[in-house]
Amino acid sequence: MSIRLLVLASLLVLGPRAGLGAPFDESVIGPLAEGISGAAAKRDVEAFSRHHRMRGSRGFRAAANHVVEELRRAGLSRVEIIELPADGRIFYGTQRSRPPWDADRAELWEVRSSRNAPAQVLIASWAAMPLSLAQDSESASVRADLVDVGEGTAAADYAGKDVRGKIVLAGAQPGEVAAIAVEKLGAVGVVSYAQNQRTAWWKKDPTMVRWGHLDTFARVPSFAFMVSLERAGALRRRLAAGEKVRLRASVKAGKHRGGYQIATAVIPGADRALAGQEIVLSCHLDHPNPGANDNASGCAAILEIARTMARLVASRRIAPPARTVRFVWGPEVEGTLALLVARPQIASRIRAAIHLDMVGGGPETKAVFHVTRGPASLPSFVHDLAASVARFVNDQTYSFAASGVARWPLVEPTGGAEALQAEMTPFTSGSDHEIYGEGSFRIPTIYLNDWPDRTIHTDRDTPANIDATKLKRAAFIAAASAYLLAQLRDGDAAWLWQVVQRESLRAGGAARVAAAHRGDDGVAIAPVGSGGGQPHPVPPGSRAGRGGVDGPLPRAAGRDQARGQHLLRPAPAPDRWGDGPSDRGRQHRRRRGRVPQKSGAEGADAGLRVRLLRGSLPGEGPCPARRARAGRPGRGTGVRVRGAQPGRRSTDRARDPRRPVGDLRSHRDRGRGRVPPRARVDQRRPASGQALSPLDAASRRRGPARRRPRERMFEDAGRPRSLAWVSSGSR
Repeated sequence: MSIRLLVLASLLVLGPRAGLGAPFDESVIGPLAEGISGAAAKRDVEAFSRHHRMRGSRGFRAAANHVVEELRRAGLSRVEIIELPADGRIFYGTQRSRPPWDADRAELWEVRSSRNAPAQVLIASWAAMPLSLAQDSESASVRADLVDVGEGTAAADYAGKDVRGKIVLAGAQPGEVAAIAVEKLGAVGVVSYAQNQRTAWWKKDPTMVRWGHLDTFARVPSFAFMVSLERAGALRRRLAAGEKVRLRASVKAGKHRGGYQIATAVIPGADRALAGQEIVLSCHLDHPNPGANDNASGCAAILEIARTMARLVASRRIAPPARTVRFVWGPEVEGTLALLVARPQIASRIRAAIHLDMVGGGPETKAVFHVTRGPASLPSFVHDLAASVARFVNDQTYSFAASGVARWPLVEPTGGAEALQAEMTPFTSGSDHEIYGEGSFRIPTIYLNDWPDRTIHTDRDTPANIDATKLKRAAFIAAASAYLLAQLRDGDAAWLWQVVQRESLRAGGAARVAAAHRGDDGVAIAPVGSGGGQPHPVPPGSRAGRGGVDGPLPRAAGRDQARGQHLLRPAPAPDRWGDGPSDRGRQHRRRRGRVPQKSGAEGADAGLRVRLLRGSLPGEGPCPARRARAGRPGRGTGVRVRGAQPGRRSTDRARDPRRPVGDLRSHRDRGRGRVPPRARVDQRRPASGQALSPLDAASRRRGPARRRPRERMFEDAGRPRSLAWVSSGSR
């Protein structure tokens, strides 16, 4: 008891860990923590949720106008809605543009002939629930019988059933069903009871109605209505008993001329040398009504960040960002790709992106909050910085939940007080962060998201389930990360190196624990790679299971993960290996003017620079890899290079863009500073028979470094003087 009182007393005096050290100190934490309002963000969620925000639709335009009005009122610069044409013929990269789609009205009625029952019973209505009409439905007015076709995605589902001129009742998404029932067998429409993504709560609430989709470019236009599992069950039982069910559908909807609208604004950079570089905060504004957590929450969070940062800069509570901070609200995936392709000048200025997609789910949603890293093929300190900010928020919010004491609890009076418990997660797909990090752009991206969410894509994703406290915390993590990235200078490299070191060691420790552990139920626990989060269970025999416990890492995957750890390792000590990892390689690079003539501790720093830095910060000019790549055919063209095969070195020094960067580099590239000599990993199994973790693999190199103790990985070299945005190559 006395120890507990002592701990509580110390918390009262000091609070939990105040920050990560300069430049993340009270001068940044305090204004952002006090200025960001989760309650204000939730009001924006409510405003967005009133609109059915399909791409290019009237509802999307109304939501974008709300964003623009708020941004102008807050005093941001270059506020605009970028219009990009979308007609089905224009391609943005590999994405075929989809025309806007709108609906005016839609109703589905059951027509009854019994004198003892109402003549018509309403089954679905656009006016009452816009989500009940499947996206990309076309106008129609029909009366037809209903036929149950089970899932409706296989020929066997239609055996012995005549669906021509009828409406089919199916359990799969309307687009899959219509491809067979409508296009091949002559049905006139679909009624679907497709269920949500499979989670622990799958089918637990039979009254939910899920969002449905038809193919935008279907050969035969049709319509589809979405109903609940409960309603579908009642209809199926009646049909199974031999009862005839006749429906009347009336739809006025369709695609029309228009394009993508992308709302954007900036807070200009104050440093003339850095203002041309941008840090992006993005979200996707589209999704059906109500779509509160997905993704009115992310859009409201960055709108509140924009207002708060502009207000704090104007009042001089925080210094203006050195780099420009840009805010983006667009259609999911296709809008982001269209923006980066059609506005290459914007893409070329972006140094890092922070994407928010579902960040406000309260207890009802059963959501877990994640701070997700980029792919292992694109290692960057950006991910480590965001993870460190999230851990700070975890510490503060847990301290407040456990003891009622915290320096910055980040709570809203109208929200909850639970600890955030954010998970630091390896790369997962599913939103616009994939576009930023894709090989055409190679922008390091932080992805803040909730998963699972039992209400996603249903009529229950309402503002009532949004927690104002969680919105405030997610917005704080994003705002603090963006502001720190916008302010970073060469003088912050030593501090940033400590952040990278700490996160790398956490990831390595988690991987070693995971590799040594096997659950009682026989489920293998795979290493978490560079994510630093909790181990993720995977079925034995799967690729992840084989890589994690049951065998050595697959060749390509092991090399990617190990490379990410290798890039965080300082240069070898000069007293053991001379002036860098390879005297011969360094001499070659010196002749080409890429490594300064230094020795001793300074030489170790230079060697670290060769290994860790693949881009540039202000004052350094273009990075060596970028200069070497300029004008060379086959690089960054988005076309597969002839002769480049997965898992093998390229014969013509150009890489396959579909493979992770660095997999297909030539021996000559190694001499040019892109891949340090002797950087390949020894992937032989250790004597214990367990697979190497990524950190272990990175430390088991051929030559003298193989037996080097892991604890000395960060002790043999000085601190770097500057850091690059991407560790393994520039965009």
